[in-house]
Amino acid sequence: MSSNTDDSLPPPMQEPVGVPPPPAAPLNETLLAQLARDFLRERRVERRWRTVFRLFWLMLAGLLVYTLWLQGRHVTPTTAPHTALVEVRGEIAADTEASAELLLAALRDAFKDEAAQAVVLRINSPGGSPVQAGIVYDEIKRLKKQYDKPVYAVVEEMCASGAYYIAAAADEIFVDKASVVGSIGVLMDGFGFTGLMDKLGIERRLLTAGENKGMLDPFSPLVPKQRAYAQAMLDQIHQQFIAVVREGRGKRLKETPDTFSGLFWNGEQAVQLGLADRFGNLDFVAREVVKAEEVIDYTPKDNVAERLAKRFGAGVGAGAVRALRELAPIR
Repeated sequence: MSSNTDDSLPPPMQEPVGVPPPPAAPLNETLLAQLARDFLRERRVERRWRTVFRLFWLMLAGLLVYTLWLQGRHVTPTTAPHTALVEVRGEIAADTEASAELLLAALRDAFKDEAAQAVVLRINSPGGSPVQAGIVYDEIKRLKKQYDKPVYAVVEEMCASGAYYIAAAADEIFVDKASVVGSIGVLMDGFGFTGLMDKLGIERRLLTAGENKGMLDPFSPLVPKQRAYAQAMLDQIHQQFIAVVREGRGKRLKETPDTFSGLFWNGEQAVQLGLADRFGNLDFVAREVVKAEEVIDYTPKDNVAERLAKRFGAGVGAGAVRALRELAPIR
């Protein structure tokens, strides 16, 4: 007989008698676990981005250091004969592009390069500090004697006052017909506010230890004795300037009563007065005078690092410092 019961099937599972089922996880614990996983995931993402930004600042700092290092190697090495160029632009003063520190470094590099056939000073400057100009003038004279290499000055828009002081060291001075040349003089300027202070009822209380310590104070009356002393000092510096021009120009200089009066002239008049020699620009001098058309600039230039520093200010440096400080604990 057949049976409706299939003996080949295992009997159904029976729940153990007296054993309670495992309790379900509480809802609060599940939420906490999920929140913890999300928090750890966000922390990992945040750590990755922080690492990326730190590396970015470090790379930027490295770029700044590298480009600043390149500034000291502004000249592309070459053995081909060439004309060495040194730019004298803007005010001649400390901490400017035409400071004695920068110009001397460029001049020494130019003179030392055996492939440089001559040194050309391309000048576009209204002048500046007689001290800075005097340092550059003396160094040019020394380097010319040491290396026996000619020096030419090429004037663009302006070569006045301290700029002409430097140009006087050149073997020849080339100008454009419309260049401004001269202003061989010395000045000391300022303001006096004593009359205005009297009208406004303002009292100047200046205490000094030393009779002349407050000399030329703009809020105090000008003392005739101190004025005479300052004028004598200016006259002495002026005589130093005159001596430099006479030494540099020699017999070419055609002195007149106005030559050392502080007047300035255009290039055509400067040639007539012997303050300059010929008309010509940089290309003309390199091609026709030096006979080396290739011009290599030895002047330190404003580079990418400096432009970035000027644009972003201290932020770039601060970011790099933070990156360096925080890089160590990265895991």
